[in-house]
Amino acid sequence: MKIILVSLSISLASLGVYVEQQSGAINPMQRIEHHVNVIQDVVKVDAERQQSQDKILGILQRFNVDMSANTKAAIVDEIIEMSEKYPNLNVDLICATITHESGRSWNPRAFSRAGAMGLMQLMPPTGKWLARIEGIDWTSAEEVLYNPVYNIRMGSRYLSALIEMYDLEGGLAAYNGGGKRAALWLANDKADGILWAETRAYIPHVLKLYAEFRTL
Repeated sequence: MKIILVSLSISLASLGVYVEQQSGAINPMQRIEHHVNVIQDVVKVDAERQQSQDKILGILQRFNVDMSANTKAAIVDEIIEMSEKYPNLNVDLICATITHESGRSWNPRAFSRAGAMGLMQLMPPTGKWLARIEGIDWTSAEEVLYNPVYNIRMGSRYLSALIEMYDLEGGLAAYNGGGKRAALWLANDKADGILWAETRAYIPHVLKLYAEFRTL
């Protein structure tokens, strides 16, 4: 942290010189105040990121204590990156989806009877399509979908797109039961009898985990 702040101070000093050259003399106190504010903002962002890392690690260790430290670190970094990349996702929602999709195991090699694979339970055809969009080399379903970083990256992109299209509950319904069924459900004011039984149970289960993780 000390190294980061020293580097930041040097960069800010250089920036200050450039601004002076461009706009003339600046009140020294104003320049110092500006530098302090920038440093405080950086420290705040760093603290928030550390908080997110601690939360994800706590959730992960609760459900999968045997996972290697390197895999945990890679998963934590990817979840944070996806929460920053997609405005309609956050750490809590991604973790809630992974928890439920993986059968509360956080096992990167989770596999369903329907053939869904990995932490976010992607079907191979969907995974292949998403891999092409993400520029991931599709060597095989096992190699790509059981890679936790790739799985989270593709699953988050897919979930974000569905939520953008159908809202949160509709997006979860589409993620589990397909877009056509979710669209029909929303068009009928979320009436009973439209969603599959599994999807009807899926939505409140994920939302319950989401609410729980938000309070951690």
